[in-house]
Amino acid sequence: MNRRAGEVATDAAACPDLGGVTAAGDSVAPPPRGEGMRPDQEMVWLSGAAARLGGQTIWSDVSLTVRAGEFVAILGPNGVGKSTLLKAVLGLVPITAGQARVLGTRPKAGNAAIGYLPQRRAFDPGVRIRGVDIVRLGWDGDWWGIPLPGTHRSRTTRQRVQEVIDLVGAQSYAHRPIGQCSGGEQQRLLIAQALVRRPELLLLDEPLDSLDVTSQASVSALIQSVCRSEGVAVMLVAHDINPILPYLNQVIYLSRHGVVMGPPEHIITADTLSTLYGTPIDVLRDHAGRLVVVGQHDHPFQQLPRPRHAP
Repeated sequence: MNRRAGEVATDAAACPDLGGVTAAGDSVAPPPRGEGMRPDQEMVWLSGAAARLGGQTIWSDVSLTVRAGEFVAILGPNGVGKSTLLKAVLGLVPITAGQARVLGTRPKAGNAAIGYLPQRRAFDPGVRIRGVDIVRLGWDGDWWGIPLPGTHRSRTTRQRVQEVIDLVGAQSYAHRPIGQCSGGEQQRLLIAQALVRRPELLLLDEPLDSLDVTSQASVSALIQSVCRSEGVAVMLVAHDINPILPYLNQVIYLSRHGVVMGPPEHIITADTLSTLYGTPIDVLRDHAGRLVVVGQHDHPFQQLPRPRHAP
């Protein structure tokens, strides 16, 4: 288990109207990824890292490692810098102390090997853009002009867009206006958009927010499937651990005084979480053996008081 101490403060995440995109500005999509990666290959590595915004320390002395094909949750209360951690990996927020490597090099903006889905609102029901066009924006939304029908560029685009639509199981509604899709369907299409350039690393900022319980479970299972089939490492920010807990490999838990990282069974314990939050928390198992996190007086886990100190 990895334990580090540091300060944290409030951060804000971007919410573009057309959802998530790859972090790339390249005009040509990269070749297929993942096939040559070792299971233990390091995707993200931070050692004693710190980040500052507006002259204020967001977090410091953070050390963690994310490997190829891992599904990793970033947890913690509001204002501890979860979204800032994703932005630091993206190269949008500088590391002001310590060391960091992302895909073998220093974090840098515009990395074509990173897919990113920021925090977002639901699409307005009146939005008429089709789901398939939302997905395609992740492939060629930064290009000028319209590809001529029958050209190699046109065929390659159409083929890859269809591949990721199939991957996320969105075939039945991909040609429907995005505003007429359910919240879970919209999230699947946006995940397809972030995957269309075959990233090695996928960063998802609260993708389960505002979804119903069924959609949360469906999208969580989809993300795990992508980790396995595409060899993509996923870092997902969440407030509620319960929908994703059965699918996780690692948990990064940020508090106002430190970060704890390890397998869910090491981090999601009554003792650890009660210490982090400074209030009694029970970790139970249901009839299927799944962990369930329950706060005092039956408060949802995501609404528990902010932590007072790290273990």
